[in-house]
Amino acid sequence: MPASRTTTILITALAPAVWGSTYLVTTELLPPDRPLLAGVMRALPAGLLLVALTRRLPRGVWWWRSLVLGTLNIGAFFALLFIGAYRLPGGVAATIGALQPLVALALAAGLLGERLSPRPVLAGIAGVGGVSLLVLRADAALDWLGVTAAAAGAVVMALGVVLAKRWTSPAPLLATTGWQLVAGGLVLLPLALAVEGPPPADLTGRNIAGYAYLTLVGAAFAYAVWFRGLRSLTPANVTFLGLLSPVVATALGWLALGQSLTGWQALGGIVVLGALAAGQLRPAARRTGSAPPAAASNNPSRLARN
Repeated sequence: MPASRTTTILITALAPAVWGSTYLVTTELLPPDRPLLAGVMRALPAGLLLVALTRRLPRGVWWWRSLVLGTLNIGAFFALLFIGAYRLPGGVAATIGALQPLVALALAAGLLGERLSPRPVLAGIAGVGGVSLLVLRADAALDWLGVTAAAAGAVVMALGVVLAKRWTSPAPLLATTGWQLVAGGLVLLPLALAVEGPPPADLTGRNIAGYAYLTLVGAAFAYAVWFRGLRSLTPANVTFLGLLSPVVATALGWLALGQSLTGWQALGGIVVLGALAAGQLRPAARRTGSAPPAAASNNPSRLARN
């Protein structure tokens, strides 16, 4: 029996919740100042593992589609995230990244023909405001290259999500997820070697445990769950769930690292969760005025949109 919509949303939400733990794992377990290496280790081994398990390679157009999707969702996104994170305070980068649901709404309207209604737009604006309360600091400085990179990261990830919805592969979910992770990891690999050099030779057990977590949980599991949700939900539904990441990151910093949590941050978290919930609501059905209810219920295209 297919999972209910609520169950699908809750399962998909596990992906951004896991990604919210990346900051804690990176600071506590990984070698310092190697974010691109972390991106490669997060994507490439996980992708190769899924390809090996499914024993499926792309066919036909899926060779270049996997490269495009892997570059947008993983390779280019990680690289832009790295630039934004290094040139901006974390709160600024996270606030700009929270624009992703609004970008996805616009792209889905243009590329998928989805109706753009006021409610999700207002929820997206509230999400940006909530994230800013949660993580933004009053003394945060702006660097325009960093701002551009962070904004571009939100755009490429949103575009990747919308295209992944448009290009639904007939192959098993784990196979298509593996293809994207391999493509994204291969895109990142030369950049990581050029910027950061080869991996350190003196990796500790903690380092290896951190990389294993990123590979198995942060990539193989989380991306499979993310793309599974995208097959049933709209791109806007899925990208709104991404707002959960800064909430989880802040909560883990408070619980595990003893970081302070102010009243404004708590309010921001509540606003984010409210925006996230509003982003999952189904669009209201259009009133035809003259058509009887039976006619509306027998319209397959209308049912598909709802």
